[in-house]
Amino acid sequence: MKCPFCKYPESKVVDSRPSDEGASIRRRRECLSCARRFTTYETVEFAPVVVVKKDGRRQSFDRQKLLRGMFRACEKRPVPPEAPEEISRRIEQDIQNSMRREIPSQEIGEIVMRYLRNLDEVAYVRFASVYREFQDINSFMSELNKLMEER
Repeated sequence: MKCPFCKYPESKVVDSRPSDEGASIRRRRECLSCARRFTTYETVEFAPVVVVKKDGRRQSFDRQKLLRGMFRACEKRPVPPEAPEEISRRIEQDIQNSMRREIPSQEIGEIVMRYLRNLDEVAYVRFASVYREFQDINSFMSELNKLMEER
């Protein structure tokens, strides 16, 4: 690590400790040339993931957009408010762990529906009705019948 004062390329670590609830590491360093101390933070760098939409457009993965959709589906349901947060965190982590640079939006939607089906059936059907773009009552009933058969 280059010293921010004298630009010497080498320093030694004097102290290390977790920071940001374990999301990063704070390091106190000392320059081997001028002996001045400075602090650095080490965090995991995630590669940006691109979502490929149904029409072929590409946009950056946005966890907040995912959360908004789940919150809307869970509205006025007996679902703990932290559940959509935890689900979105898991989904984002799974996508990052897959090491893929692009992921189809359909795949993300299917993952969300899998989680919502286990969390709350009404929230699942609400999300599915928007995600799968139900056009009429028959497509809606078809999804409900599938859900009933799985019980």
